[in-house]
Amino acid sequence: MQRSRERLLEFLFPAGTDHWLAVLRIGLGLQVAFYSLSLRNDWNNLLLGTASNLAEALLSLDSHFVPRLGWLVALATQVGLRQETVLFFAWLCLLASSCGLLLGFACRFSAIAAWLLHLCAAKSGGFVSYGVDNFMTIGLFYLMWSPLPDRYSLDWRLRGTRPKHPELLGFWRRVLQLHLCVIYFFSGLTKCLGSGWWNGSSVWRALIRPPFNIIDPEILVKWNYVFPVAGIFVCLLEITYPFFIWNSQTRKIWLVCMCAMHVGIGVTMGMYLFALIMIVLNMAAFGPGLSRMERSHGTLHNQPTAPESCFVKIDRDRQSRSCPTQPYCWYRACLPKTTVPGIVSQPVNPETRPRY
Repeated sequence: MQRSRERLLEFLFPAGTDHWLAVLRIGLGLQVAFYSLSLRNDWNNLLLGTASNLAEALLSLDSHFVPRLGWLVALATQVGLRQETVLFFAWLCLLASSCGLLLGFACRFSAIAAWLLHLCAAKSGGFVSYGVDNFMTIGLFYLMWSPLPDRYSLDWRLRGTRPKHPELLGFWRRVLQLHLCVIYFFSGLTKCLGSGWWNGSSVWRALIRPPFNIIDPEILVKWNYVFPVAGIFVCLLEITYPFFIWNSQTRKIWLVCMCAMHVGIGVTMGMYLFALIMIVLNMAAFGPGLSRMERSHGTLHNQPTAPESCFVKIDRDRQSRSCPTQPYCWYRACLPKTTVPGIVSQPVNPETRPRY
């Protein structure tokens, strides 16, 4: 029982670098920036008028606690501000938060602001939102809770900010990995249960349905024999994703195939934002660690070898303890250095040794 518990903890809290967090932060920064710029001309039209009011009224029937831009508008009207001014300010803040994520400046605040403003916009414009909004919310939620900043951010390099709980880096990446596996498995299972993806009719309907019909129907008719092959490929790729993405020998193949599939969706259907967010989530979850160079630097932030005489007590439940002299040190980086249960060697100043 104890051994099973230790294996579970090792699976949920794996050692690793913060490369995945940098990929997620920069990728979501690009995603939010493109999302904001693509909606600039239609922002007020989407979030003002009857459609927006009806969407928020339906939200109120479900729950009064779902975030929406109507809250900001209601507050602003109390001080005499027009709705157009409030909405423009919300759009400007969303764009500014994307710039903060791209540069890594005020990472935590930028992630929270981007998540909240995007969620409000998606819920207020519920009739025109689709899958990309759901996946953006998922990505920003994980980024918001992850131990920011990463080493490539301005917060790290210029302000000297360090994450308070670096031991959670592996945990949040693992949760993201499991979430993607669940999404792809049930998406593939749903496709396999119907006949549309096996005979290619679902692919045909997706390509001719407005506003995604950007390819000439004559071209589609000439290549109609490709549709069953593409449908079966998508079904098998998604339903087998949770089984082959974990294996180091097949991970790169499945990751490349998934990214290629989403690129194809973006090119053939014009769903560029959806393709981008899915590629970002996949690359952040399973991309870092594939290259030989990164695998050769396996420990977190390349920690120097600790003196053999220095030890830090780690609880038997494998709860991590921060190293006083290495603010970004994580005990799993030093785990192979000792065979004593519950003891891990790390560089520690005896005068500042914490008491547990």
